[in-house]
Amino acid sequence: MIRLRNAHGFTLHADAAYGGYFGLTLNLVDETRRTFDLLSKVDSISIDPHKHGLQPYGCGCVLFRDPTVGRFYKHDSPYTYFSSGDLHLGEISLECSRPGAAAVGLWATQKLLPLVKGGKFAQMLGDGRAAALALFEKLHSDRRFLTAFPPELDIVVWTVKADRVSEASDFSRSIFAEAARHNLHLALAELPVEFFDRPEFMMEHDRSRITCLRSVLMKPEHHDWIDRIWNILDKATDVVLQSRVAKGSFMSYKNR
Repeated sequence: MIRLRNAHGFTLHADAAYGGYFGLTLNLVDETRRTFDLLSKVDSISIDPHKHGLQPYGCGCVLFRDPTVGRFYKHDSPYTYFSSGDLHLGEISLECSRPGAAAVGLWATQKLLPLVKGGKFAQMLGDGRAAALALFEKLHSDRRFLTAFPPELDIVVWTVKADRVSEASDFSRSIFAEAARHNLHLALAELPVEFFDRPEFMMEHDRSRITCLRSVLMKPEHHDWIDRIWNILDKATDVVLQSRVAKGSFMSYKNR
């Protein structure tokens, strides 16, 4: 994309709102690392510290390489004035006036936990990613589940093997509810069936989208909690699948 930008002159934006901080970690795969290393060459980039930056809402921003693009956001009012003819944040900010506490909070956090590779903050991100990889390996080696590909950052997505996509979607929703009853709070995601384009995906495509289970292991403590997380997920899955087997509505994949 950068080569095309250089050849044809369009602008290139990178959405790093969620994953931008992972450029500090040391446990990315080579392809992902190459992508992060190229972020400095884009024309604009978005970042949102309320995710991995340890901040509440209201601190995200879009950064532009060329500050003169601010003219496209410029707005005037008869009651504002500035002491300089240069573009001012007060007249080009997407949200106009905003409280300074969010910026001060981010500044203080980064003074305490500097954004440096190998530092304490980077290690916290790395621990979350290590937790995601550990959970993925457990899911990938379990015949009840179907994974797409190893997580690039700290988000793991998987589904349950079944005869039909609709059944797998029902299982995911049931496991989501059963796990929550034991204080394991997962998420659900609706993804195209093609997301699981793997040889072992043998389900009948009676739906174009499949309901998946999703877990974001963004706390460093998750690395120490993987066995606890897995035990709850394992038991919740057994409860759901055994219930379906008893009703005669599930064909086990364990012998496939």
